[in-house]
Amino acid sequence: MKLIELNNHVKIPSIGLGTFASEKEELRIAIDAAVKAGYRAIDTAQMYGNESDIGAALKVSGVSRQELFLTTKLYETSCSYDKAKNAIDCSLKELQTDYIDLLLLHMPYKESLEMYRAMEEAYNAGKVRAIGVCNFREERYLDFISKCNIVPAVNQFETHVFQQNHELQTVLEKHGTLLMAWSPLAKGRNGVFTHPVLMGIAEKYQKSVAQVMLRNLVQRNIVVIPKSINPNRIKENIDIFDFELDAMDMEAIAALDQKESLLEWTKDL
Repeated sequence: MKLIELNNHVKIPSIGLGTFASEKEELRIAIDAAVKAGYRAIDTAQMYGNESDIGAALKVSGVSRQELFLTTKLYETSCSYDKAKNAIDCSLKELQTDYIDLLLLHMPYKESLEMYRAMEEAYNAGKVRAIGVCNFREERYLDFISKCNIVPAVNQFETHVFQQNHELQTVLEKHGTLLMAWSPLAKGRNGVFTHPVLMGIAEKYQKSVAQVMLRNLVQRNIVVIPKSINPNRIKENIDIFDFELDAMDMEAIAALDQKESLLEWTKDL
């Protein structure tokens, strides 16, 4: 497993399990399959409503807390300094842990700075090992870091072959923030799994199109969190560290960039 060092020297696995819209029994099965396949990073959020299910599943996973990397996120129900402080303690309780490895601000809210101040305090108190943001476009990000005390370690953003975010990644890296990709498999949209360019590359390496897409992002030093509840796909998604895309293939994938989100709601970010 490739580890990437954040701006505070904490190391994050380059691939984790996404858990959006997963809960209870299907989540238990997914986490069991993931840890057996070698995953050690789990991504969730208060908005997903499954922190307690994840905490319970990890307790019986057979993997020690020290081996795991847990990410969760604060969202709009915590839009104040005091509410954010309480929400952090709530997440710790729900996840059944003494600390969160990465705590993110789920969206750019009007109250982002005061929420982030509570996150900074949690970081300084040792409740959180790293803090960051989600869905911050370049302009919002630059404005935000000019006003906060701790530069975000991560910006989690929709990133895949159709929205590759090369320019955003360059800006983030200049200031010490890592890009993390949500929906790295483009939600299977736009015929991505049967795209002739990707299918050709996959055949060349004897890998799946999904593995090629994930490998492309990991080679760009982007953390990926593909979501699946299928044990076979979960295992397939992490099996990307025994090959490397050559420069020609990376360029061919770069040419697929449409620089557009696949989702309507992101246009308001």
